[in-house]
Amino acid sequence: MDTVRVFLVALPRRQKRLIQVATDVVLIWVALWLAFIVRLGIEDIYDPVKEHFWLFLSAPVVAIPLFIRFGMYRAVMRYFGNDALIAIIKAVSLSSLILAVVVFWYSNHQAVVPRSIIFNYWWLSLVIIVGLRLAMRQYFMGDWFSGAQHIPFTNRDDGLTKVAVYGAGTAGNQLVAALRMGRMMRPVAFIDDDSSIADRVISGLQVFNPENIQQMIDVTGAQEILLAIPSTSRARRRDILSRLEGFPLHVRSVPAFMDLASGRVKVDDIQEVDIADLLGRDAVPAQEELLERCIKRQSVLVTGAGGSIGSELCRQIVALAPTTLLLFDHSEFNLYSILSELEQRIARESLPVRLVPILGSVRNQQQLLDVMKSWHVDTVYHAAAYKHVPMVEHNIAEGMLNNVMGTLNTAQAALQAGVASFVLISTDKAVRPTNIMGSTKRLAEMTLQALSREPAPVMFGDNSNVSRVNKTRFTMVRFGNVLGSSGSVIPLFHKQIKSGGPLTVTHPKITRYFMTIAEAAQLVIQAGAMGQGGDVFVLDMGEPVKIVELAEKMIHLSGLSVRSERNPQGDIAIEFTGLRPGEKLYEELLIGDNVDATQHPMIMSAHEDHLLWEMLKERLAELLAAISEDDYGRVRQLLRETVSGYSPDGEIVDWIYQQRRLEP
Repeated sequence: MDTVRVFLVALPRRQKRLIQVATDVVLIWVALWLAFIVRLGIEDIYDPVKEHFWLFLSAPVVAIPLFIRFGMYRAVMRYFGNDALIAIIKAVSLSSLILAVVVFWYSNHQAVVPRSIIFNYWWLSLVIIVGLRLAMRQYFMGDWFSGAQHIPFTNRDDGLTKVAVYGAGTAGNQLVAALRMGRMMRPVAFIDDDSSIADRVISGLQVFNPENIQQMIDVTGAQEILLAIPSTSRARRRDILSRLEGFPLHVRSVPAFMDLASGRVKVDDIQEVDIADLLGRDAVPAQEELLERCIKRQSVLVTGAGGSIGSELCRQIVALAPTTLLLFDHSEFNLYSILSELEQRIARESLPVRLVPILGSVRNQQQLLDVMKSWHVDTVYHAAAYKHVPMVEHNIAEGMLNNVMGTLNTAQAALQAGVASFVLISTDKAVRPTNIMGSTKRLAEMTLQALSREPAPVMFGDNSNVSRVNKTRFTMVRFGNVLGSSGSVIPLFHKQIKSGGPLTVTHPKITRYFMTIAEAAQLVIQAGAMGQGGDVFVLDMGEPVKIVELAEKMIHLSGLSVRSERNPQGDIAIEFTGLRPGEKLYEELLIGDNVDATQHPMIMSAHEDHLLWEMLKERLAELLAAISEDDYGRVRQLLRETVSGYSPDGEIVDWIYQQRRLEP
């Protein structure tokens, strides 16, 4: 059977159509012959059929041209669906009607044809022609019983992974059809919250209530659950995942509704459960006026455009109709990647945006100034920074020069170029930091706070003492971890689960705030539009998440169990490696309690202490001098005196300086 199927599928299209036409001619004769039998009986059939033989010649002559006209031979048998079924009904009905006219005309001149013959011919043709096509669809799909799991004696073990589909709606049915077509998995059941369809059969699969998941596993042997609920809220998805976590099933999902609607993915693009669903936070709808205020019909510069946050900012900015988007990054590969992605999107959606990729470093103030003046930049989003805590902890000089001086250079260039709005992407690690990365980001915030309160500052490093009129609104936006960013724990856990574990967690009590990268970028744009000058905005990150609990959930939703003292036979262990250099157990978003609400429910305005510009310049000069002299004890002392709450856990050690000291 498989050989015949492969042979028929491989035939040229012309030969396939000839076979279909010949088959339909035979089916029309069979339907007409059966119509006579239904009307006259099998015993008296020979003479009437012989007398009305002309009718057997007329029927295909009338029907086949109509079948061709209605596109019955253009439909691919493997994808035979509702549209093709409606076309067949129309073609058969019209051909029967025309044949009735022929019979009426002929009966006035020759022998009378019983009227019921035409009616019998109509419904028999529908049954036979549609029935054969449905049968052939199942045959070419290679599974005669794919839609009959509820029928006794039709189940069989074909070696495919058995999956239950959570959601018996449109997406769920499309997913089942796609899985049957692809034959990579075998759908065996539906699970749905709608009690009115519980124990019913949809697409050949029994629908189970979520309360009866164990029964479903026992009856069907399901090994995985695929979530086909793309339009459900994150809060609801979190509840569903919490319920499924207790069963030994690998849980995956189909893409979100907007991804399906936009055509970026197909309904059968199965993916791991989105960790954002575990958090259960639904994004607050964006305020269009805030999104567009600093971007629409303006020239926008994004530093660190190839990074996690910078690239997402660029994706959202291009949709807001800037005249020009300048992508600034020191990594050629990262810059090329985001440029290629945005160029394809602009071409696909015909967006009126000019992209300008610029290779450069934020430590080169003159280049930044030239870029901003040449392209008449209106808004700057400063995302360029070193963010990996343990890495920066032992590369102190680079962390200071990039995070602090890089921000200072970009801000001073913006001020000199007359940029209207400057937004710094900050972090929760800037609050009472225990590490170099956090203290450098807080120092970057303080730099912008000091600059924003100077109507005509003298630039740092400018020995001419020339004041510059300050027309720039400096704004800082502080938030926690973003899902999917470089260095995020989530991709690491996925990788460790695939390799069989163990999952490494630094401490059993460590917690972190999480937000999706798209939501964070959207809120950054809106917060930047609200700034009046020197504002420190804090994003509402929801409740902090215990990392060990997140690791356990990811293991359970992969269909595996946690190996522990209570369960020594589990699949994957969780190991605690100890806090890394500079790492905190708990992160905070505010230094003090002085915080105000804003017009956006997810954005708060914090009031933080800062230094005057002249005093800060002196402190920055001392820090640079200490770094140039490799005096990291002095660096530590200056940071303690400058950054409120800075309390390093251990000695400050720069790897380059340490190695240089060890050399004879």
